[in-house]
Amino acid sequence: MLTPMNQMVAEAIAAGQAVPAFTCYDFTTALAVVAEAENQGRAVILNVAPKTAGNTAGLRLISALRTLGEQAAVPVAVQLDHASDAQLIARAVQAGATAVLADGSAGTLEENIAFVQQVRSLIGPQVVLEAELGALPGNEDKAFEQSASQLTDPAQVARFVQDSGAQLLAVAIGNVHGRYKGEPKIHWDVLEAIHAESTVPLVLHGASGIAPADLSRSISFGVGKVNLNTELRTATLAALAGQVEARRADGQNVLGLMGDWEQAVTEVSSATFNSLRAK
Repeated sequence: MLTPMNQMVAEAIAAGQAVPAFTCYDFTTALAVVAEAENQGRAVILNVAPKTAGNTAGLRLISALRTLGEQAAVPVAVQLDHASDAQLIARAVQAGATAVLADGSAGTLEENIAFVQQVRSLIGPQVVLEAELGALPGNEDKAFEQSASQLTDPAQVARFVQDSGAQLLAVAIGNVHGRYKGEPKIHWDVLEAIHAESTVPLVLHGASGIAPADLSRSISFGVGKVNLNTELRTATLAALAGQVEARRADGQNVLGLMGDWEQAVTEVSSATFNSLRAK
């Protein structure tokens, strides 16, 4: 069932859990993610990257994910992730996205607030609005580490949340997109200070590579949504690489290969759900 993202996140936090948001480049991944969510009886968020949404096929994927969410037996939200193009956001919402991350984090504090306000006026009150404060470096194709200067400034949090109208706040506390250089260093003191200043749930991006115990610990500091992408990509590509020749020999068994893909997604999503419980 389609459910407002802020509602499902608030309910998860109250239950000592966080909601995973999985980036879906295709419908096969989304099917496996939702099936495991139903198996676990947990809410889930289907993320679409801006590069995916920036073409007709991507907008049709958003529409398909919305239909999947409507038919699911658990709460589902469909989110356009990390979008800094207001017109792309408008097209994604028209296609069926129920939530967006209006990402103005590359600008100044004032520019970031103004961009989030602009997006709110564009999408109306029904679409859930996430925003990001602090610089979250990286992408899913390279290894990165974060410097202290890029972390979210707790002193800016209260004003940003109030003035921007963001309903969820993505934070930079040592997490990065993509692969980490060495072990991730989560700045727990910064997260604790952010939590004390924020009136909305917090979001942890770049969760692939962060230890399950740390993901679980973050829930006690107000994190109610956790984004994963790289871990899914790594698992699915590894599964396909190991099975393509076997499936070709097995009568060009494309359905079997899709099953291998779904199994890899299921294993990652199952482990993720299990990690997103406060200890």
